[in-house]
Amino acid sequence: MGLAERRKAMGYSQERFATVIGVDRTTVGRWDRGETTPEAVHRPKMAEALQLSLAELDALLTPPQADFPECTASPPCDRHGSEENDEMIRREFLRLMVVTGSLMALAPDDADAIAEVADRGSVGDFRLMNGHLWQVYQLARSKSSVTAVVKDQLAALNEGLKESGRAGGLYEVAGDLFQLSGELSFDGNRYTDAATSYALAAKASSHARAFDLWACALVRHAYVDVYERRYSEAAETLDVAQRVAKRGDSALSTRHWVSSVQAEVYAGLQDLGACEKALDEALRVADLTTPVHPGGWLRFDGSRLAEERGARYVQLGRLDLAEETLKRALESKPLSRGQSFRRRGAVLVDLAAVGAKRRDAEQAVRYGGEALRLAERSRSGYVARRLQALQGELRTCGRDRRVVELNTEIDVLQKALRKG
Repeated sequence: MGLAERRKAMGYSQERFATVIGVDRTTVGRWDRGETTPEAVHRPKMAEALQLSLAELDALLTPPQADFPECTASPPCDRHGSEENDEMIRREFLRLMVVTGSLMALAPDDADAIAEVADRGSVGDFRLMNGHLWQVYQLARSKSSVTAVVKDQLAALNEGLKESGRAGGLYEVAGDLFQLSGELSFDGNRYTDAATSYALAAKASSHARAFDLWACALVRHAYVDVYERRYSEAAETLDVAQRVAKRGDSALSTRHWVSSVQAEVYAGLQDLGACEKALDEALRVADLTTPVHPGGWLRFDGSRLAEERGARYVQLGRLDLAEETLKRALESKPLSRGQSFRRRGAVLVDLAAVGAKRRDAEQAVRYGGEALRLAERSRSGYVARRLQALQGELRTCGRDRRVVELNTEIDVLQKALRKG
């Protein structure tokens, strides 16, 4: 058993283990892969968390050489071919975005330039294509399948900037596309790449003075901190997002989406009053009389609020309220079977967490197992990430055979997604 296996067997996700030890999640990832070894200062806490003596921990961190056979065949074997290919794709995405941002920074954006670009129709063409890509992304069961066409759109945007030498209305187009690129990274659990994409999206949107698009980029950036439980940092970003959104179009739902995410942050900070207030503010989206979203980058229409409220009650430990709210959400049309895999999977995981917190192994396994099947079918990194977090909650169910089997299946899913 290696470090990763021992960590998972003890019910720790990378994020939770990192919090216990006092390091970053990426550091734990490097330990898991054997790229680095923990420093002496961290080992006592690691030994305690993993219920090992220091000697046993040292043995765990120094596996026998036989576990790593030499590659003698010709051509040389490639243990990490898929990982290296994935790394190349990630680097190419970031390179294209950096090049686009640089070309826009160099280009003039005066009124004549904007008119010239608009007259050529390129802005409208890019907007139409971006909207189409968001639709494809929303409908795709495997979000990673959209990667290639989004990369092509980034390359086309770069070519358009090179040919015209002008930015003009393409600032907004780039801000939109950068957000979609960030979503692809986020769904693939690549938080740093996602944060970089959202930061570039916010900068491009600010140049365009596209306040709603700008606010949405900030909200998505805050999500990176939310999923790493850095709630104070997320709250700061969302406060700025709300200020930007208030300068946007009051007919859009942007400010209400900000409030919805703020509710999640307040729940993480265990502030029930602020959480309820933010949820009530988000509910005011129902007062809008015009279409609430202009495209893929803003999709908040209030239909998620029932499941959001249930999830917040789970965070706050209000289990009866959580279960009642989540079950109602699960019966709604948007979450019916065959509809949104991500949303239904998230609600199922929350219901499994309620069972685990009550030490009800049957409920935890029933809902957790259904969420696992959805993740296997859709290969959603988002649902898989939620299941990985659930493993920490499942520790309360002890060594129940069904729970052990579910834990093992979640581990298998994580390995499959990393390889794929």
